[in-house]
Amino acid sequence: MGSGGLGALEREIVGCRKCPRLVKWRERVAREKKAVYAHEAYWGKPVPGWGDSRAKIVVVGLAPGAHGANRTGRMFTGDESGRWLYRALAKMGWASQAESRERGDGLKLRDVWITSAVKCAPPTNRPTTGERDNCGGFFRRELGFLRGAKVYLALGGFGFEAVVREFGLKPKPKFSHGVEVELPGGRWLVGSYHVSQQNTFTGRLTERMLDAVMAKVSRRVGLSEGSS
Repeated sequence: MGSGGLGALEREIVGCRKCPRLVKWRERVAREKKAVYAHEAYWGKPVPGWGDSRAKIVVVGLAPGAHGANRTGRMFTGDESGRWLYRALAKMGWASQAESRERGDGLKLRDVWITSAVKCAPPTNRPTTGERDNCGGFFRRELGFLRGAKVYLALGGFGFEAVVREFGLKPKPKFSHGVEVELPGGRWLVGSYHVSQQNTFTGRLTERMLDAVMAKVSRRVGLSEGSS
């Protein structure tokens, strides 16, 4: 995760057992495994954020995927969602490669930090309000350490609402694909449909649509820098 405060926070996150339902689920998935990954050792713990600690862009997802990040221990790594995300980031020059197979695969991020509002894989990708709130402290502290952030890219409504809560926006802006919301301090929140298979396989989110959102993020980073 990084050094200093982020490194200490990573250790706290990985050791967390606050939510009994999530602990039971993530460990059950890691034990029973998916057939195609039966030979692999699953991570089976909370998954911290990762990337460039001086990032200008913070990508916020919902939670680790059961057989993606919960298996590999790195956000958006080892599943189809990650393939879509890192391909788009690589096109912008923010990721060193377009694939995210496993921790230690050489992938590096530039100007980008990737995290999630909830740190454990939840059953059916639906954390409860209490589970969300238990992770809220981790998420709040994480954003606080990322002092260079200019743009928060929320993948899906859950991540969008998490950022809205942290900034205390009122009235609450409505999530939509491509929406841009100004935040205090000349920062921006940009929304995108999540890169889940539910969206990419059905055509609700296309590669062109995701690239267009990344272009918006790039422009907002430039605008923020120009006005600082």
